[in-house]
Amino acid sequence: MDCLTILAQAAETSAEPVSDTQIVPVDYIWEQITALSWLQAVIAVSFGAVYILYGWRIFKALAVISFALLGLYAGMWVGGQFDKVLLGSIVGLVLLAFLSIPLMRWAVSILGAVAGGILTSGLWYACKLPEQYIWAGGLVGVVAGGMISFIVFKIAVMLFTSLGGGALIVTGALSLLYQYESIQDPPTENVKELFYIQNWFVPVLLLISAAVGIIVQNKFVKGSKDWNI
Repeated sequence: MDCLTILAQAAETSAEPVSDTQIVPVDYIWEQITALSWLQAVIAVSFGAVYILYGWRIFKALAVISFALLGLYAGMWVGGQFDKVLLGSIVGLVLLAFLSIPLMRWAVSILGAVAGGILTSGLWYACKLPEQYIWAGGLVGVVAGGMISFIVFKIAVMLFTSLGGGALIVTGALSLLYQYESIQDPPTENVKELFYIQNWFVPVLLLISAAVGIIVQNKFVKGSKDWNI
């Protein structure tokens, strides 16, 4: 069954009632946003700006950190199967961080593919297509992002750093807006309503911030003669 068939079936069933099971973890994401203090939110926005403006210069460090975190979570899961969570997390973190250094081009290309999958999954969610098929939308982005990333390495760098920076900025900004609304008299919940009711809200913010990052970084990269892997 190819991707076009899956998309057609998804479109046909979009009007049908779906399971109450939440596929997209919106509750978890909202909890992380509201758990930030104002200082943490400002720091997130600041680091996001650095990602977007200078991600092309520090992409190696960002790639190592990303794979170290991936190894940490993977190691925690594996270690949990043997009651060795701490040991597993340390081994996973060190192993993937170490491997990402000599395999930097592959690591960055994989991150570019993942970024593409996140963007297309977000578009799928924004269009209110059935959540149980959101993996199909993500798969399209992973394939497209992976192909582009392996062909044009600079695009992979700009894609994953811009999306990462955009995610930090959006998270921090939403947290600050939520905290501002909570101190109003009476308190309002406009941001929360947009987050939960309007599916397009967060994906569009991520897409715009990522697009801005790619445009800005592309100009910087073109003006830098010494840029290389």
